[in-house]
Amino acid sequence: MNSSTEDKTEGTAKEAVGAVKQKTGEIVGNPDLETRGAAQKTEGKIQQKVGDVKKVFDK
Repeated sequence: MNSSTEDKTEGTAKEAVGAVKQKTGEIVGNPDLETRGAAQKTEGKIQQKVGDVKKVFDK
């Protein structure tokens, strides 16, 4: 698997885990978990974009 595909895959996974943490934090009333989940979700989105950029420059 090339670098851009790995970044996109890992980014998608981080985004999904972050979304679950964020929603869990909302449901149980834990603002710290909610914030960490939102941050992880954003990190995943950024990593996906890095994968997109790498794909453009690999061509």
